[in-house]
Amino acid sequence: MGMSALSIPLLLAFALPAAPPVQDAMPMMNSVEPTSGKVGEVLVVRGVNLGADHVAAVYLTDGKLDFKVSVLEQTATSIRFRIPPEVKPGRLALVVLTKEASPKLIEEPVKVTVEPETTSAANAPPPRGAIGAR
Repeated sequence: MGMSALSIPLLLAFALPAAPPVQDAMPMMNSVEPTSGKVGEVLVVRGVNLGADHVAAVYLTDGKLDFKVSVLEQTATSIRFRIPPEVKPGRLALVVLTKEASPKLIEEPVKVTVEPETTSAANAPPPRGAIGAR
């Protein structure tokens, strides 16, 4: 008995492994503006799949410690957040906690520089005994 032209594609379809299940779209951060700031300042990160349906939380990490940021606004393509007060100055990476059945922490390729707090000389009181001081 000969094989029909239809039976060969059917045999191949059953012989090949099934396609892997479609994964939820992974969050991906591409840029942050501004690229640096001080504690309490607001930054905006841009990318894809950043909405609340994909991202449960955002962190800044120095590789040893993770600091949860306060998310102020979240859309599919951007997240506005405030630099938390406990963060020390330095270059930190952004990390997202995914919102899936098995949540994952994903370190993103985007980095933020947290600047040290400085006191302005213009706002500082004059030293005692300075000329013109009252």
